[in-house]
Amino acid sequence: MLDRRHTDREFESELETLRERVLLMGARVEEMLTLAFRSFTERDLRIAENTIPLDRQIDQLEIGIDELCLQILARRQPVASDLRFITTTLKLVTDLERIADLCVNVCERVVELSSEPWPADDTPIPVVAAIAQGMVHDALDSFVDYNAVQARDVIERDGVVDAYYAQLFPQLLSQMMSDPKLVTRSTRLLSVGKYIERIGDHATNIAEMVVFMVNGQDVRHPDPA
Repeated sequence: MLDRRHTDREFESELETLRERVLLMGARVEEMLTLAFRSFTERDLRIAENTIPLDRQIDQLEIGIDELCLQILARRQPVASDLRFITTTLKLVTDLERIADLCVNVCERVVELSSEPWPADDTPIPVVAAIAQGMVHDALDSFVDYNAVQARDVIERDGVVDAYYAQLFPQLLSQMMSDPKLVTRSTRLLSVGKYIERIGDHATNIAEMVVFMVNGQDVRHPDPA
């Protein structure tokens, strides 16, 4: 007869391994975010170039986590909260991988901007970058702590990131119109702003999945009031 306690211990061990791998991937993505934004704010070409190859590690972590999730689903056939945890993880790592890709995009633009006149200090990019980075950090914390309240706070902050990006576009457009020599630079800066706005979107996706994982409530498409 199958020893259910032994099976439960194995299952819990597999779930803990999965949590640890997600935490590792999250930490690596946060490291990439820090380096990518630092390369921009400090105008550091070396940091940008050294950050780009880190994306390969994120890709490998995503593949490994996906494989482990599928193995657990096939072998354990989890239900209820365990099933929500595993399905959330499958989606979460996709968003983390895309955040890493966007970090690479930021670094690539920093490399290109190294040959351009640097923007004035009044650009909102560093401010919105800090907000987006905080969103990613808090979204991952909410996942680790099963904290739906914290996750909802992350979701609310996405509007702030969108507002800053909306502010950036007319500012750069005005610069391009006043000085055609700034078109290339401004276009690249606008791209950086868009990447950061997308990072905020992915943090929001993670937070929405955390609410589902904890409460079983899908908040992705709320009904209009």
